[in-house]
Amino acid sequence: MYCFMNGEYMPAEELRISPFDHGFLYGLGFFETFRTYKGRPLFLELHYARLLKSLATYRITMPYTLSEVADIVVKLVELAGGVDGYFRLNVSAGVHEVGLRPQAYPTPTVIMFAKPLAIATPHTEKTARWLHTVRNSPEQEERYKSHHYGNNVLARFELPSLAQEEGFFINEAGHIVEGVTSNIFWVKDGQVYTPSLATGALGGITRQLIMNIVPTIEGEFTKQALEQADECFVTNAVQELVPIKSLEGILFEGATGSTYQQLYTAYQQLLEERLC
Repeated sequence: MYCFMNGEYMPAEELRISPFDHGFLYGLGFFETFRTYKGRPLFLELHYARLLKSLATYRITMPYTLSEVADIVVKLVELAGGVDGYFRLNVSAGVHEVGLRPQAYPTPTVIMFAKPLAIATPHTEKTARWLHTVRNSPEQEERYKSHHYGNNVLARFELPSLAQEEGFFINEAGHIVEGVTSNIFWVKDGQVYTPSLATGALGGITRQLIMNIVPTIEGEFTKQALEQADECFVTNAVQELVPIKSLEGILFEGATGSTYQQLYTAYQQLLEERLC
């Protein structure tokens, strides 16, 4: 696997990060994950904008433009033999003295890598369970996709396999938040619902694209709202839309749900339009 780091391309085993990088010392770093379609990162501008917002809050300079990031993706696809991949763009604060002294971080460590896509067959269903791990509160007003990922790791320990099951977070107030690696949607009597960002949920890129397609009610909901749903599905940038068949014995319509089917078709049309 080839990687990009601070202007250079190299095999993954040659990557070296300083222990004095504040991304390592203090968890001060942010990342985006996305995939390519026929070698193209179709929604890269949305990921880039979300990343810039995170970096600006913590005064971390992004040294590469959107166009330059797109070129890096193209080069990594080429180095991978032209096959599509799962990408992670990671920006950490960079090397500084120990201590919370910097007023800004002008020289971050920027890494991008790609690995082979492991995508399930379309309409493959998952089951879900409520997590015992409580969703933590964001460090700032809204949740960013940051190196502060211990809460997700604890939750992941509860699941034998994310390929077959997703865990659903509840916050301290008892409201549904999100999955370990996804945003949650459900349907009741034809109406689509999703937790609001006020719960501590990440503002997912695919989440927003789905909400642009169908009218969606955002709110702070307890478990009961989802347990009474007709359909449930989760979203993320790599797996797109994934139907949930059951939640701890409560059955949903899964891949046969009419709203899921309509949204899946609409999302595929959106991809095709982007590829044109």
